[in-house]
Amino acid sequence: MGTAVAFREAMLPGATAHEGSSGDPAALAEVLGRAVRALEQSEIPYALIGGLASAVLGRPRCSSDIDLLVAPDCAQRALEEFSKAGFETEITNPSWLYKAFAGGILVDLLFKTKGDIYLDRQMLQRASHYAFLGTRVRVISPEDLIVVKAIVHDEETPRHWHDALALLRRSDLDWDYLVERAQRGPRRVLALLLYALSCDLWVPNRPIRRLAEQVLFE
Repeated sequence: MGTAVAFREAMLPGATAHEGSSGDPAALAEVLGRAVRALEQSEIPYALIGGLASAVLGRPRCSSDIDLLVAPDCAQRALEEFSKAGFETEITNPSWLYKAFAGGILVDLLFKTKGDIYLDRQMLQRASHYAFLGTRVRVISPEDLIVVKAIVHDEETPRHWHDALALLRRSDLDWDYLVERAQRGPRRVLALLLYALSCDLWVPNRPIRRLAEQVLFE
């Protein structure tokens, strides 16, 4: 699998001393570094997703856990590497989720997200490295994160769409790639883009038209 080589400093306008965490920021930073080192030293491809990825790419965001996405065929080895690194580990759901714990911080090791989204070659190629909480970490692309957030949103977690709205404010989105990746949930992504328009956010006509033609006239 290919990996991104870009390296950027995470810029979080308005972030405070507990950027990315509602818990102990020092513990979160330490555990993030340990988790990333365990994966990278074992050459296990991964991408940071979830609330911390939203904090890096979109808006200051409270999240006291770490969400890492790996390929299904790497999940068991990743869990074993976490165990070797001193994490307590758990096979939570063998079809999509393992967990690791250290320093009071939870690491969710996902190998599938809602909508049957997996870490694939395109996602890895589009991911970029950022400096975040003192660690150089590979972060999912904003386009892929928008799709994940659009699909995972439900009544109990409205924050996901608000995370996505913050990402849609970026001026550097690849809209064609977003539409391509939206195929796992085109209705949800179309609904999100229309909702963004209703919030007076700028969204180009082309992705809305392409998704509408697919969803409404298939």
